[in-house]
Amino acid sequence: MVRTSQFIKEFIQYLKFEKRFSSHTVRAYCDDVDQFRKFMLITYSAEEMEHVTHLQVRSWVVALVREKLEARSVARKVSSLKAFFRFLLWKKKLSHNPMQKIQVPKISKRLPVFIEEKQISLLFHPDAFEKNFSGERDRTILELFYGTGIRLSELIELKVRDLDLGKKTIKVFGKRAKERIIPLHPVLVKNLSQYLVFRKEAFKSPGSDKLILNNKGKKFNPRMLYSLVKKNLGRITTLGKRSPHVLRHTFATHLLNSGADLNAIKELLGHSSLSATQIYTHNSFEKLREIYKNAHPRA
Repeated sequence: MVRTSQFIKEFIQYLKFEKRFSSHTVRAYCDDVDQFRKFMLITYSAEEMEHVTHLQVRSWVVALVREKLEARSVARKVSSLKAFFRFLLWKKKLSHNPMQKIQVPKISKRLPVFIEEKQISLLFHPDAFEKNFSGERDRTILELFYGTGIRLSELIELKVRDLDLGKKTIKVFGKRAKERIIPLHPVLVKNLSQYLVFRKEAFKSPGSDKLILNNKGKKFNPRMLYSLVKKNLGRITTLGKRSPHVLRHTFATHLLNSGADLNAIKELLGHSSLSATQIYTHNSFEKLREIYKNAHPRA
């Protein structure tokens, strides 16, 4: 008898150490699979996985839709469950795959939200941050997001030794522990140098080797970092979404608008395929359309 709870732990270990997914991704997979486990227990009084049918899975999907979950959220949960059943098949715990006939709602493509260049200038105004450790740190966080396009999870895990200010580069470990080297522009190098001075003065012996520290000298909490970015972006934009990922989108869009090669942007972002990067071309095309409309006599 195969019990879901018994194999969720093994599945999580597999995602962590073999697939090398980020802690955020692993947590999402775990929550989604556990939600299905609870659904099976409540709806069918079953906790065994060897007899799960595609009709039972479909009833779970229908229940998610009736809860008015967005199509994107439903698709993610189904994707998590597919990965879990593939894992059980690989471990030879199942003889059939109940996910084969499962279809997910169609998801409309959303264009990446980004911030205009003039608004970015306001974000980094000289008077926007206090001249102390927390002020320099907050500026550095925003500069790193906009100047390198890294993800929130990547920024939190940066170590001081990943910086090479002499070569003006930073080493980033992305999804699946894939390493990439990102160049740093002169303004960012200057800001990082200033921040390191304040960091050293504030914490002679910090409790963490991470580059970005909280006010207690410890590793930054993801939620606190998210809130910090949201608060600062609220100063310069009325966008509904104000997150670290918006700055990542802004980084990519501004590079593309300035003529950067799409393959180069792909490498900087740490995308595994070019298709993930091509979505930024839509934003650039809209800008070209606007220029054409305003400049061409017959437009």
